[in-house]
Amino acid sequence: MILLALPAISQINPNRCSFKGADLYGKVQVVQAFPDVKVQVVPSAPDLKVKFVENFPNECGEWQIVDIFPDLKVQFVNLFPDLKIQLVGSSPGIP
Repeated sequence: MILLALPAISQINPNRCSFKGADLYGKVQVVQAFPDVKVQVVPSAPDLKVKFVENFPNECGEWQIVDIFPDLKVQFVNLFPDLKIQLVGSSPGIP
């Protein structure tokens, strides 16, 4: 049996800024189990550039960290992520 790994970028919808139906912007809760998306922080070649914001996370890649009522739940992992993200100070979104 041969298993092929599809790059995460092929599962991202750039028109909606979503991954498998989950928006990649908005209020984000960091969880240890049962995430919507597993992410790995990388220094280069990300699937998504993420900027943490305090308010109005309305653009692709803008994440506001919250404890309750998230739009998206993420788990930070070192191996086997669904998406690779790069933390940026400006110009978030799909590279």
